[in-house]
Amino acid sequence: MDQDVKLALLQVIEDSHGRGVAIINSQLPVAKWYDFVAEPTIADTIMDRLLAKVNRIELKGASMRRSDKMND
Repeated sequence: MDQDVKLALLQVIEDSHGRGVAIINSQLPVAKWYDFVAEPTIADTIMDRLLAKVNRIELKGASMRRSDKMND
C-alpha cells in the first residue's frame, strides 16, 4: 500500500467513524492488517476506528466459489 492509499483509507474511515453504519469487507484477516498497512501509526489509527464498536463476522472454511468451479 503506498502512502496516498493509506491516507485515503484513513480519511474514509475517519469520515464515517461515529456517523452511522459502515460495512467493511476484507479477505485479509484482521491480524494481518498491521503488516499490510506497514506503518504503525496509521495502522493503529485505522484499527482503532474499525474495531472500537463492531459486530465482527469472521467466516471460515473453503471458498464456495472454488467449490462451484470444481463441480462444473
